Amino acid sequence: MTNSNDKLDFLSVGKVANTHGVRGELKIFPFTDFPEVRFAQGKELLLISPEDGKALKVKVISAREQKTVYIVKLEGYDNINEVEKYKGWEVKVPKEEAVAAEDNAYYFHEIIGCSVLSEEGEELGTITDILTPGANDVWVVKRKGGKELLIPFIESVVKEVNVAEKKVRIEVMEGLLD
Repeated sequence: MTNSNDKLDFLSVGKVANTHGVRGELKIFPFTDFPEVRFAQGKELLLISPEDGKALKVKVISAREQKTVYIVKLEGYDNINEVEKYKGWEVKVPKEEAVAAEDNAYYFHEIIGCSVLSEEGEELGTITDILTPGANDVWVVKRKGGKELLIPFIESVVKEVNVAEKKVRIEVMEGLLD
């Protein structure tokens, strides 16, 4: 683990939404596809203050799913007064603990910032956001001096993703660049 609090060294896995009950439990809204891994008993997490970026290392004693949140009990915190100050704090893990993505699946942090090239090698822009409207993700590409491109993450359009080189090669569909 690195000593720096550089955002690039950590993955955001949730946010403290609120406290739960009076015994020091927290409601954490997960930002991860693997909350059962992230909030498992014995896991270490970092709570990051939104005000000053201060980091606090904590250990999970127990966690359970409740609707859209996880109720998490942390080691050493036994009442509501001890955890109330953590409302709104980000929950992170070291990037080295990333769960391997399946084939043709990528983490947002791997895709955002990639250059988008046409099959002919023309640079079209940089991916700035990922929308998840339904059947497939849509990558938002900021063009130099042009409007944003919306690229569906489907096999017929996205031909190659090279995370190491931060490059994505696409087939430009008719009407895409209009």
